[in-house]
Amino acid sequence: MALITLTFDFPLNVSIQWNSLATFNNYQGADVVYYTPTTPIPNAHTPPVTTPQIWAGTTTPHQTGGNIIEIGPVVEIIPWDGTTASIVADMNPNTIPPSIDDFIFFSKDNKANLSSILGYFASVEFINNSKHEGELFSVGCEVFESSK
Repeated sequence: MALITLTFDFPLNVSIQWNSLATFNNYQGADVVYYTPTTPIPNAHTPPVTTPQIWAGTTTPHQTGGNIIEIGPVVEIIPWDGTTASIVADMNPNTIPPSIDDFIFFSKDNKANLSSILGYFASVEFINNSKHEGELFSVGCEVFESSK
């Protein structure tokens, strides 16, 4: 188990999930962190932004190199404390760690994050707490019979 800590100077995406029992051999429902090397874009103009979503404070525009390298499953999240936030991942010891300018991203485990509701009964109530009339354009539901 080779743990790597990736520290960011901005809050993490709220949907990232971790599992302390995950390893690079067995993800066990944890999200997986990847990186791709980047290169600076010569003579690029940096647009002003209020919250730069960049790895390790780099402000130079970069482009990705196209090679996606798996770091490993997320085993811990250290939440935003006003200064930094961190992701701890279990990295294969043979993987080259990312550099400071690499683009870091994660993917969800599609076995653990199914998008449909399971069960025999569902109840929904829509409430408009506004003093103004609201209009609901569409409501949909996916239903299928699984047994008889």
